[in-house]
Amino acid sequence: MMAMMFVASATAFAGDSDALKAIKKAKTYEEAAQLMKTAQLANDEEKAAAYNKLVDLAMNKVTKETGTIAQNQANQQLGTGKIEPYDTLGLGDGICNAINAALECNKYDQLPNAKGKVAPKFDKKNAERVWPLRAHLVNIGQDMAHIHNVGAALKYWGAFLDSSSDPLFAEQNHEPEKAYIGQVAYFAGRYAFEEKDLARADKYFDIAMQDPEMKKDALNSKLYAHRSTLTSKADSLQFIETLKATYNQDPENDVVLDALFSMYDGMKDKAAQTALLDNHLAKYPNSYTALANKGMMAIADNNAEEGANWLRKAAAANPENAVIQTYLGLCLNVQAGNSDDTAKRKQFFQEAVEAFDRAKELDPDKHQANWGYNRYQAYYGLYGEDDPRTKAAQAEMR
Repeated sequence: MMAMMFVASATAFAGDSDALKAIKKAKTYEEAAQLMKTAQLANDEEKAAAYNKLVDLAMNKVTKETGTIAQNQANQQLGTGKIEPYDTLGLGDGICNAINAALECNKYDQLPNAKGKVAPKFDKKNAERVWPLRAHLVNIGQDMAHIHNVGAALKYWGAFLDSSSDPLFAEQNHEPEKAYIGQVAYFAGRYAFEEKDLARADKYFDIAMQDPEMKKDALNSKLYAHRSTLTSKADSLQFIETLKATYNQDPENDVVLDALFSMYDGMKDKAAQTALLDNHLAKYPNSYTALANKGMMAIADNNAEEGANWLRKAAAANPENAVIQTYLGLCLNVQAGNSDDTAKRKQFFQEAVEAFDRAKELDPDKHQANWGYNRYQAYYGLYGEDDPRTKAAQAEMR
């Protein structure tokens, strides 16, 4: 019995394993990380302690570089002019290493110990020292984006975004990040899509959509990313069902409505397009997207009169769209050309001039809509070839 008690006591009070001792003696993060690959650690507590050592070592690099940054800022304020270079990517990698090690540490730190109790040792300290550093990753990622190093930008922005919702940081102050996390997530999503990582792009676009200012752009990009992966009719039909479900949950979302309309267009299902828009307009008669698409459908059917009727309503719902103003003017030009009534022709051309002038006002450089030649036609029809206003419109065609 005493022998058994001695063995049990020795086990209970045994010191660190040789593997943990070696990791704790490591001088650099790289050395400790290499040891971790083959280390036979005794239990979850040792694993937590080993990863905490990795956090310590990663922080050594971070502290060195952030110290240089702080000293440079102080020198600037004092006007000494002494600016020391620092290792930007080394700082970014150090923060990423600290984050990853802290998260791994916490994973084991939160598991029950030998007595069956959860008694974390490292969570609070690691959360408090790592959380504030993450903001550096936003700037470093932006630096990489400026030189179009997509992989590096995605690495640093991804580490910032992926760690934001981790339970380790639940008690940290997330409020300051709300001002910019949506924008970071949106561009990270675009870069993830560029790298053909659709799952990651989806994740980041979803984060961006939590920001009201980024929601529309993020959803547009998310839907575009999904459409780009469709390779068969079955894929398209499945995506249509996904869009229908999303539309039913959020029927006032014009981005989803337009995406569903476009998918029906790609499937050449005009009946479905018409039903979608008519049902939508029955509930939301001032829906700009539905009105505009009704107008474009009429134009595709060579029905200028119906096109003009719908586009007038679309322009009233959204007077700031140069494309709609241009297509409205085009329909009115066609109506004028088809009319034998001189008064009506003049009325159509007058309205067309107003639409084209509005398009010019909204898009003077023709980046969105090439209103030039059609505007000249309207002026020609209304004022005649030799009128100075027509000459001016002719000069603005190109």
